[in-house]
Amino acid sequence: MKKITAGLISAIAGGTMLVSGAGVASATTYDTELRIRDISPNPVVVKGNSETKAYFDVGASRDIEKVVLSVEPASSRFRTMRTKGVDDLEGWRYAIAFNKNDPEGKWKATAVAYNEDGRRIATDSAYFYVDVRKGRADTRISRFYASPYKVRKGRSIYFSGRLQVDDHRWEGVRGERVSIYYRASGSSAWKWVDSATTGRHGKFYGKTRAYRSGSFKAVYRGDRELQPTTSRTDYVRVYSWRR
Repeated sequence: MKKITAGLISAIAGGTMLVSGAGVASATTYDTELRIRDISPNPVVVKGNSETKAYFDVGASRDIEKVVLSVEPASSRFRTMRTKGVDDLEGWRYAIAFNKNDPEGKWKATAVAYNEDGRRIATDSAYFYVDVRKGRADTRISRFYASPYKVRKGRSIYFSGRLQVDDHRWEGVRGERVSIYYRASGSSAWKWVDSATTGRHGKFYGKTRAYRSGSFKAVYRGDRELQPTTSRTDYVRVYSWRR
């Protein structure tokens, strides 16, 4: 059964002919009309890890059998993105979900109409905006090492690692403070031993004195934009010099 958009077409009930005031009969004809009438909400606001649905209302005349709706970012930088799923609702209405992985900015919606023979007979397009508010981004500390793995008591233990943020891909974060903690073998308590500020590509370095065998880890406490994170632990054996 064809979908009919109220307000676009008026038809004479039960008749196939229109009669002019002069009494001359003519065949009923329809002017093909297709229009994206409303996009709501606009802008589409995505917050954190949640998903926001946008609703598209399309007006179509009676000679239109099928409407296909698609959306894509207006910028050519993102034209290779995956096709977004479209939910076909009642009466030429559609719903499309957006999340934090979608490009922010101007988007284009395109409606294509087909007749009962499958022939493309009309198109229409409209623009809308997507506003992605991600909240605090995920972070990680990668390649954390305490070295050497075996060291004489009183000598130095050196630390290195890399703080990264997930911004569509993992990238280094510069200018952030990372703290190094130590837990002696047989103990459950972690104690602060050093701090370092991340530099180029998110790399950081530190050192401490070796007194007793134990494990080390790096901790980033996060800020208003970045989530906190903790590295893996790395064990160092400390031995005493004996003659």
